[in-house]
Amino acid sequence: MIENRPWLNVLTHAGLLLGVFFLCFPVWMALVASTHGPEALSRSPIPLWFGDRGWENYSQLLAGGLPEAGGVPVGMMMLNSLIMALLIAVGKIAVSIIAAYAIVYFRFPFRMGFFWMIFITLMLPVEVRILPTYDVIVRLDMLNSYTGLSLPLVASATATFLFRQFFLTIPDELVEAARIDRAGPMRFFRDILVPLSRTNIAALFIILFIFGWNQYLWPLLVTTEERYYTIVMGIQRMTNSGEALPVWHYIMGTAVLAMIPPVLVVLSMQKLFVKGLVEQEK
Repeated sequence: MIENRPWLNVLTHAGLLLGVFFLCFPVWMALVASTHGPEALSRSPIPLWFGDRGWENYSQLLAGGLPEAGGVPVGMMMLNSLIMALLIAVGKIAVSIIAAYAIVYFRFPFRMGFFWMIFITLMLPVEVRILPTYDVIVRLDMLNSYTGLSLPLVASATATFLFRQFFLTIPDELVEAARIDRAGPMRFFRDILVPLSRTNIAALFIILFIFGWNQYLWPLLVTTEERYYTIVMGIQRMTNSGEALPVWHYIMGTAVLAMIPPVLVVLSMQKLFVKGLVEQEK
């Protein structure tokens, strides 16, 4: 029997509200600062409510661009980040699910050896192998292209491991039933494994999309043309404006815009994300 302690409920909700406040207050300040002019943010106290420059600031960011960010409109940088994040997420899932399918359901020499080779790459993040990867991209003439932005980040040992663990939980009777129905390997993969992996794919897509959206170091290396700048690069360039004072109202507006696509992805796929994580734990 669970005891009902009202004071404990009040304390729990107070702690949750305090956590929400500390989490949301910086977002609120960024949203408020993006609606003011530079003069309002240079004096004390900093305003805590919206100003009258919101439409002007966001219109300038989305369409006009800023010299501090190379003159590239934020809308174009968001589009570049969106394309890169989608290519990385979809590419990682496609490569990983096919690799896991081959490792689990096919018998070939050194099968587990190849799996452990893939798994060991978890200890080799992008920062460790960035110089040889950059050299390969230069030799293949992929600088300043969406292929160069996304292709080196497509391989994922984590996603391969998660798909492999999920495939191992599928009963052997299902495989035998597919064979009796004369389903070939591709039909079994397309009609059975992929639908069963729907929640896992959704959970991984959210994680990998945010991973691709937040990339900074790799796009900084492989892009020299301004039309391929990403949103994270734009924020960094606005912040490091040299001897000039940072344009904080534009920086905060860009940060707010940069939060919108990841938040929309999480909200739209939240149920599948939670379900995928719960099933993965089982």
